[in-house]
Amino acid sequence: MAKRINSIIKVVISAVVIGCWLFQPLAASASLAKADKVLVIKSKRLLILLRNGEILKAYKVALGKHPDGHKTNAGDRKTPEGSYVLDSRKTESKFHKAIHISYPNEKDILEAQKLGVSAGGAIMIHGLPDNLASLGKDHRKWDWTDGCIAVTNSEIEEIWRLVPDGTPIQIKP
Repeated sequence: MAKRINSIIKVVISAVVIGCWLFQPLAASASLAKADKVLVIKSKRLLILLRNGEILKAYKVALGKHPDGHKTNAGDRKTPEGSYVLDSRKTESKFHKAIHISYPNEKDILEAQKLGVSAGGAIMIHGLPDNLASLGKDHRKWDWTDGCIAVTNSEIEEIWRLVPDGTPIQIKP
């Protein structure tokens, strides 16, 4: 009888170990899923990472100091609207990491030229200045950037890992 109980225990332990081993790679691969699109909805102050049309992660954000409407010129403190690409990364910044948005595109440049102004640039998704990192999520209580999209430092770290260069970003009103 004791041999039979030992055999049953060994089978159960083996099944548990094999089960854990089989399911562990699925959890690991899910955590490594990369976004293939970023969507920003300015009116909701929301940045969404998507993969095959499914939401991977969503973040509340702060925008430019004058968030309504599309950015038309340098210094207007508006966050642009339209289709762009996340095209490069910046570790040396006054903010805790930043991912560059390809604003201005050709349409933006032509519109600015019609108005006789510079379209501006240096629009990013970024974290907080290191001296204000302690604000954390409280930074979202007001729109404070010069046209960028701001998240907490821990959130930019996560976005940094989940969003490869070349990812399209759609910024909606």
